[in-house]
This record gives sequence, C-alpha cells and structure tokens, in this order.
Amino acid sequence: MNREATQRLVAVVEDDALVAQTLTQLLGQYGFRSRWFRSGSDLLAHVVQAQPALCIVDLGLPDRDGLDLIRELQQRHDCGVLILTGRGFVSDKVLGLELGADDYMVKPFEPRELIARVRSILRRYEKGERAEGCKVAVFDQWRFDPASHVLCGPAGAEDLLGTAEAKLLKAFLESPNRILTREQLAGLDDLAPTDRSIDVRISRLRRRLRDDSHEPQLIKTVYGAGYLLAAAVRWESSQ
Repeated sequence: MNREATQRLVAVVEDDALVAQTLTQLLGQYGFRSRWFRSGSDLLAHVVQAQPALCIVDLGLPDRDGLDLIRELQQRHDCGVLILTGRGFVSDKVLGLELGADDYMVKPFEPRELIARVRSILRRYEKGERAEGCKVAVFDQWRFDPASHVLCGPAGAEDLLGTAEAKLLKAFLESPNRILTREQLAGLDDLAPTDRSIDVRISRLRRRLRDDSHEPQLIKTVYGAGYLLAAAVRWESSQ
C-alpha cells in the first residue's frame, strides 16, 4: 500500500455499477479508502457523517445533474471535487470549474492519470489545511479566512467569496510573489489555450479586491507565464 495515500475517504458518485466498481478497486489498489454513492441524493444524505476528503462525481446522475450536485455539495462540505464524466463539452468543463471543482476528466480514463489527479487534489487540500492552522491570511490591508471564505477589506467590510474565488485566492496566498501558471491555478496538468475559465475567475477576484483590471497592482499578469500575487502574506490566529 502506498504510504502517501492516507485513509481519508474518496467518495465515488456514479450510477453505473461497473464504472463504480472499477473506480473503487483502482483506488483500493493505490491505498485509498473509497465509498460508492449511486446518486447525488445518496451522497448528500451521508456527506456529513462520511466526511469525504474528495468526491469523484459523474455529471449524468439519475436524480440530478452533477453540476447541481457540486453546487450544493460546496455549500455543505469542504472537500475536493474531481468531475469524471462522459460529457466532454467545454461549457460543462468551464461551469464545473467555476462552481468549484478542482479537476475535470472525460471517460474513458487512463487509470494512472486518474490516480495522479486524485493525489494532486488531496495534496493541495492538505497544504491548504496546514496553512489554515493559522486561520487568517493578512495581505495588503486585506484579511481572508479560508475556513469561512470571508474576505475583510481595509475599511472592515466583509465579503463572502464563492467557492471558486476562495480556492483561487487561497492558491495565491499560499504562494505569494511567485508566478503561478494558468494550469497551476486551475489544478490541471493540461489546459487548452482557448480555455479562459481561469482568466474569468481572475477578473472576478480582482473586482472583489478592488484591483484595477487595466492596471492591476495586486494580482499581476505576467504575459506568457501566468499570474502573480504582488503582496507579502502573513498568517495569524483568528482569535
């Protein structure tokens, strides 16, 4: 068993029994504990008790669209989300990532690639949890609580960020003054040149931070390379 694969639960939300069996067996081979949920309602009914660290979600579920499930899941439980579906439409991919999914794969999938993406998502969440041990990030007169997604401005006004924006801001805060590629920010190893989902998120986050999109001072564009948070960051206790 691979020691890096902890016993944190990976939930498989899939109505096809054969695909679900393949996934759970594959995860088990690499040391991951998994549990199969046949529908979105089944997952939501048990998510608080099960406390999955990652959910692998099919979009074509029998009781609801998987995108609707992801939207509701993000409101109930903080976990990684990997979309695994037969739907390869760019619009589904963009919307899924906008709703807070960490990655998107299209069936049929290559087993080793899926395991690599599962590991990548879990590592990012574990890194984020270590940072959240200090609770609040303070940067350029702003304060951000990753646990609650609350962003507090220079004048003290609080703003509740959506899941996608909160994940993006947390990625910047964990690596300040470093260039992050669009692939890194999207949590993907490959991002099509025409995929503008990250650029849309950046624009929304800049508006939240009152950062002029024409001449940004906080989240800077490094042309041909990616984006950079130009600020010192310190982590403080929320107490």
